[in-house]
Amino acid sequence: MSKNITVNISGLKKRYSPNAPLAVDGVNITCFEGEIVGLLGHNGAGKSTTLKCLLGMLPFDEGRISVCGFDIEDNPVEAKSNFGFVTDNHSVFVKMTGIEYLMFMADVYRVPTELRKQRVEFLNGIFKLGDKINNIISSYSHGMKQKICMMGSLIHSPKVWILDEPMVGLDPMTARAVLEFMKSYAAEGNTILFSSHNINSVQKLCDRAIIIKGGRQVADIDIPSLLKQNPDADLEDFYFNK
Repeated sequence: MSKNITVNISGLKKRYSPNAPLAVDGVNITCFEGEIVGLLGHNGAGKSTTLKCLLGMLPFDEGRISVCGFDIEDNPVEAKSNFGFVTDNHSVFVKMTGIEYLMFMADVYRVPTELRKQRVEFLNGIFKLGDKINNIISSYSHGMKQKICMMGSLIHSPKVWILDEPMVGLDPMTARAVLEFMKSYAAEGNTILFSSHNINSVQKLCDRAIIIKGGRQVADIDIPSLLKQNPDADLEDFYFNK
């Protein structure tokens, strides 16, 4: 049975000023239901720019982008209702308590009252803020802010979960819990797309790895197929040789 496309980026080009070089030059990414896809590249490679174009945060010069069949330019509300996003800087309203922030996010995505309570309880079981969910966010550590951002991005159970460097700042126990949650979330038919510098995590977790260098997409690797052909294959070696 063929799987539905959840993310489609076609011929994406983006430059930040008329005379600047292309920050993203012809990137093509297609993601399917149930996939975990890692976006690899050095700082400035174009990973975050690609994600911000996908999210509708940045206009782009050429290409088409759709989420669950909705074009990000023509149908932005419908497209955005199908994804949750966690930024790399974990921006959040620091004058709210954790629970107030989650209720705000639930309001934005129109999550019914009873359902949001169930989801908050479930997500707190994963991310383990405990009673600190009632504390003001300005008192949170970096890692706790990251947790509340992740919880807020999942409150509406999005079909596509998009993360920019998700593991930075998480303690080892929480990072492991997040990785296990990612696997189970994708197994339910959802898509996860995330950028990372951690090549080993991408190799262990992802179905595919997309490598971007200098704004150009240089590889789209089916990781299980790669490992089947060569059980000793090292994605890090592949990355540095591209």
